[in-house]
Amino acid sequence: MVIASTKPPILPEPTKTRFTLDEYRAMEETAEERHEYCNGEIITMSGGSEVHSAIACNLLIYLGFLLRDTDFRLYNSDLRVWIPEYQRGTYTDLMVVNGEPEFNADRTDEILNPLLIVEVLSPSTEAYDRVEKFRKYRSLPSFCEYLLVSQTEPYIEQYYNCDRPSGDRWQWQVYDGIDRAIVLHSLNIELPMSEVYRRINF
Repeated sequence: MVIASTKPPILPEPTKTRFTLDEYRAMEETAEERHEYCNGEIITMSGGSEVHSAIACNLLIYLGFLLRDTDFRLYNSDLRVWIPEYQRGTYTDLMVVNGEPEFNADRTDEILNPLLIVEVLSPSTEAYDRVEKFRKYRSLPSFCEYLLVSQTEPYIEQYYNCDRPSGDRWQWQVYDGIDRAIVLHSLNIELPMSEVYRRINF
């Protein structure tokens, strides 16, 4: 499946203030809230729900167990992904790096080389995660697999770049139902839906 370029949806206007990149980074080190950075704009990120947090923890625990003796490194939402082409710093719910992490310049909190990115969808950010954020992630040469995880039902969408690293042809697959298992092509493992949604009541 080829992902066509689409016009981003109209989203509610977040609180924005102009900052230099150094000012943003200094603020983010002590801020209680999370913020994204895009060419001088600071975008306040909304907080997650209990279910959102529980699903993210399930993913972190299960994948962490499977990957513990491999060269893959798993990170939670504490680290930013830096997207040079768009001068944007953003947070993922979870990401995996193959081998050593590549950091932005002398930073130790901005990753340049995610392989797999997982976003647990929220009503306020779902359109952004699906369109604009995905488009920007795709500018990263290392990025080749994307999971969009519903928190309202056992439903996950998977995008995988079949032509990596030379092309940009993304295959889309849906996993619907608690008894399914997702084949994570970039990691060569299976992720049972029952583990993603462990102890989640719909």
